[in-house]
Amino acid sequence: MQILPNNQLLGATVALALVAISAAYIYCTSKPKAIKVHGVLLSTATQRVLATLYEKELEFELVPVDMEAREHKKKPFLSLNPFGQIPAFEDRDLKLFESRAINKYISHKHADKGTRLESGDMKQKAIIGVWMEVEAHQFDPAASKLTWELALKPVFGKGTPDKAVVEENEAKLAKVLDIYESRLAQSKYLAGESFSLADLHHLPTIQYLLATQVKKLFDSRPHVNAWVADITARPAWCKVLALQKH
Repeated sequence: MQILPNNQLLGATVALALVAISAAYIYCTSKPKAIKVHGVLLSTATQRVLATLYEKELEFELVPVDMEAREHKKKPFLSLNPFGQIPAFEDRDLKLFESRAINKYISHKHADKGTRLESGDMKQKAIIGVWMEVEAHQFDPAASKLTWELALKPVFGKGTPDKAVVEENEAKLAKVLDIYESRLAQSKYLAGESFSLADLHHLPTIQYLLATQVKKLFDSRPHVNAWVADITARPAWCKVLALQKH
């Protein structure tokens, strides 16, 4: 058995330690994330989930879906969402779809992490729930149609905006924002004094619409305008926007 001199023995020990550290680093950085979001960055529903994950300071993997190849309408994607829509969500063995439902799950499971997006108080929880429903059923139908016509149609080469659809939905959105203006005169956020899922769920469509003629509907209402400026400047949302630039 060969015995190494002290300096060689020290060198060999250091080398082995470095190899072990490198192996551990590679394992940790290449280790699959427990949370996976299957979607695309242009999708408002995908953005909604990413914003929640960033607010909760959670690690996740964004798995791109090739929409042009209609990957979302084929297996294996249909095992994640049988309706063939994005995003789909995985948390180990749990599979979910529908962005707002996904966000409620994330918010409940990780209530103690990052931003508190819901409340433990039953009355406050109910108020948040009301304004989440308002976003889904009153705000989003008009806002999403306007987002498609004015922001996304040009991106996808689907022709020019349908003026009749735009006019109709601008009028619908204006009525909703009149109610928001009244509500936001009473509290900083829709469900009270704290930012919640009720506010977060608006972010993707608002962001698109701020780059269109619809911006005037937000700007002309002082309390809505202040609310929009506040929520679109949140660090978590800025991280979502930064992803789109890569």
